[in-house]
Amino acid sequence: MRWVVFLRAINVGGTNRCQPALIAKQLARFGVVNIGAVGTFVVREDVSESVLRTVFARKLPFKCEIMICPARDIIKLTSKDPFSGQRAGPDITRFVSVLHERLRALPPLPLSLPSEDDWLLKVIAIQGRFVLGLYRREMKAISYLSQIEKRLGVSATTRNWNTIEKVAKIL
Repeated sequence: MRWVVFLRAINVGGTNRCQPALIAKQLARFGVVNIGAVGTFVVREDVSESVLRTVFARKLPFKCEIMICPARDIIKLTSKDPFSGQRAGPDITRFVSVLHERLRALPPLPLSLPSEDDWLLKVIAIQGRFVLGLYRREMKAISYLSQIEKRLGVSATTRNWNTIEKVAKIL
């Protein structure tokens, strides 16, 4: 089975530093392709999730959460435009947060932070382990990303929608 691997909180603010391109090279036998500098990888060879989790953990000089999704889940997510009808532009970023596990119960949506009228971050949908949303390109908006985890009670790692689309093209 093909997979997509997301490492949580690497190369952010000078902590948990590693070289994703080097990791991909070291795991070439699994067909690992690195996407960017924040720990997103496509795995093109047939390998079990447990083996994959182990080999990635061994390559990291620190502990971090490793979210692994079947490639078919990413393909399904990108097959339709989940952001259709949402405002877009240079001042708004579309994002996907990958949850460590599925939620047992979905919260009411949309979830707008700090408020409905003056939002900096808005969660518009949750599909399986994927939280889809928008945030305004303002420094304060980033702080609201961590509130997604707190409100949902599950750890998550966030990627720009453009990164998810790049992953889908490689798949």
